[in-house]
Amino acid sequence: MVEGVTKGFKTQQELVGVGYRATAKGQQLQLSLGFSHNVVFELPSEISVTAVQEKGKNPIVTMESIDKQVLGAVAAKIRSLRKPEPYKGKGVRFVGENIRRKAGKAAGK
Repeated sequence: MVEGVTKGFKTQQELVGVGYRATAKGQQLQLSLGFSHNVVFELPSEISVTAVQEKGKNPIVTMESIDKQVLGAVAAKIRSLRKPEPYKGKGVRFVGENIRRKAGKAAGK
């Protein structure tokens, strides 16, 4: 708790996939995750969010808060919108998270 008040907690998520985008406007996070519509995620007031998109790299969403529990719950909710799938690795993942990959149908022959 003392660390949260003095330094704060931070989590970063990476959007892996063609056409996956994120934009942050105030307390709203607008995500384009391959659905037919954009997902607008309303954030609690104690969380601040930034979305960075660099050319040739995956978009990264950074969230900061003094409350570790709320931060983790929101990060898990965003990840649940599009979990990383094991064949191509597309989806929302935490930065540095290791995704267990599967071989696929052609590798079994």
